[in-house]
Amino acid sequence: MKRYSTLYLRIAVVLIGLPVLAICLFWLPHAIDYLRVPVTIGAYLAAGLFFAILFKAFRLLSYIDQNKAFSSLSVTVLKQIKQFAFSISLIYAVLIPFLIPIADADDAPGLMGLPLIFIFASSVVGVFAAVLERLLQDAIDIKEENDLTV
Repeated sequence: MKRYSTLYLRIAVVLIGLPVLAICLFWLPHAIDYLRVPVTIGAYLAAGLFFAILFKAFRLLSYIDQNKAFSSLSVTVLKQIKQFAFSISLIYAVLIPFLIPIADADDAPGLMGLPLIFIFASSVVGVFAAVLERLLQDAIDIKEENDLTV
C-alpha cells in the first residue's frame, strides 16, 4: 500500500509532461520557419530542463515511497529542481530580444507575453523548491540533533 501512496502524483507528473512532449515533437520542428533558430534552440533547451525537472520529481516521489523523504538525497533533488527552474527562467529571459522582431513582423503582441508567463511560472517553481529545500534541511538538522541527544 505504501508503494502506491504517490501514484496520483506520478500520474500528474506524466500528464504534465505529455503536452510539452507533443509540442516538442509536432509543433516545434515546423515552427522553425517563422521562429528564428535561437528561439527554437532555446525552446528545446527549456523543454529538456523541464523534462529533467519531471525526472527529478519522479525521483523525489520514489524517495518518499522508500521512506527517505527526510534525507540528504531529497535535499539534493530539490536543489537540482531549483537550479533547473531558474535556468528555464534565464533561458526565456535571454529569448525575449529574439522574439521582439518576430512579434513586430507578425503583429502578434501576445507572443511577448508567452515568455513572461514561462519566466514567472518557472520562477515560482524555483522559489517553491528553494523553500522546500530549506525547510527539509532544517527538519533534517533538527532530526539529527534529536538523535544525538537521546
